[in-house]
Amino acid sequence: MKLLKFGGTSIRNAEWMNRALDIAVAQLDSAPLLVCSAMDDTTDVLLAVSRYASEGDAQEAESRIEALRQRHFEAARKLLSEQTLTECEERLSGLFTDLSSVMAGLFLLRECTKRSSDLIQSFGERLATVLLSAGARERGIPCQLLDARQFIKTSDDFSRAVPIENLTFRLIRAKVKPKAGRLLVTQGFIGSTEQGIATTLGRGGSDYSASIFGAALKAEEIQIWTDVDGIMTADPRMVPAASTVREMTYKEAAELAYFGARVVHPSTIQPAVNADIPICVRNTGNPEGQGTRIAAGVPSEGPKAVAYKQQVTVLNVSSGRMLMAYGFLRSIFEIFERHKTPVDLVATSEVSVSMTIDSRESLGEILEELERLGTVGQEKDVAIVCLVGQDLWKNSSIIARVFGNLQGIPIRMISLGSSDTNLSLVVPQESTEEAVRRLHREFFEL
Repeated sequence: MKLLKFGGTSIRNAEWMNRALDIAVAQLDSAPLLVCSAMDDTTDVLLAVSRYASEGDAQEAESRIEALRQRHFEAARKLLSEQTLTECEERLSGLFTDLSSVMAGLFLLRECTKRSSDLIQSFGERLATVLLSAGARERGIPCQLLDARQFIKTSDDFSRAVPIENLTFRLIRAKVKPKAGRLLVTQGFIGSTEQGIATTLGRGGSDYSASIFGAALKAEEIQIWTDVDGIMTADPRMVPAASTVREMTYKEAAELAYFGARVVHPSTIQPAVNADIPICVRNTGNPEGQGTRIAAGVPSEGPKAVAYKQQVTVLNVSSGRMLMAYGFLRSIFEIFERHKTPVDLVATSEVSVSMTIDSRESLGEILEELERLGTVGQEKDVAIVCLVGQDLWKNSSIIARVFGNLQGIPIRMISLGSSDTNLSLVVPQESTEEAVRRLHREFFEL
């Protein structure tokens, strides 16, 4: 079987939904399972609904819901006809009634917990899959709509829940039965606790859902359908000359995803790696295009792409008294673990440890705890620029070219990934675009 995941931009309206269905129909012989995100921008609207309702502005919250209602019903009218349309509108109406009821509860309570927010966000994917499954039936395609919350079982870390892999895989294998000639449709991004409470896997989590379903069902291939021609050598908004990377390894794709390439979510990679399933990133608007293939054993050496991450903070901890003492580094990283804040890069010297983080949610508490270990300094508004490729340091000329092309740009930190797959540099945020363009011009615009 094949796993087809469509992002929000790929189902933005009825026209694009039809494109997605065309792609799925062309692969019916491969027993496809279609994993779907919410329509483009829907999740942002639902988050706004949560905020307005909890602030007591029921009128604005209902106005946003009504706009969503009109958008989904318009897509249904353009996608469907007669009886299929009537049945779809009834299902959509039921979901919008439920959504309004949840919103009314938030209005009365004047608060929105992460648990409530996850429930509201879950409506986006549920609405989209009602439309797509109805579109399949309109074409006469045997189609089954599955509720992902029955299979993706997670922790209760609302807004960034972690799937319980063994239980999730067991449920998927027991109840999801792909069959040639039939289309299965389900939601990405959402799941539920073992008690049945709705959860979300975090932004970008639809890719993760797709990979979990693909790994559990031992898919032949996981296809990520988006609105660009695969993974690019750089952000095309910043570098117009960026081109598509035809093939890359799992490690390269993971590094690019983590350091800012938004086509593939970082968590997508690991379940596919574990199951050795190729991932193909392709363009719904250009289905004939080759896209990018991500797999093990891809011949690879040298730079593949340049990525970046902005709004980064550098933290520096100095403590001549404790640096060489056993447990000092452990004490530092236990602080970040307690506050669930990932560290991107680390550099050490005899008297200090420097780290970068891109979440400032718990920065105040982290600084307070770090100050018990030593003198703490911070630099805000810096960026990480990352050159990704296999065995970068085996060829010393690559390193020379990197630093030769960045003359005049201050470099705050340097880090080489342990797998020799990325060379990361911390630069002032205002220098991000210039650094990315220079590196791209040097390595990819020959």
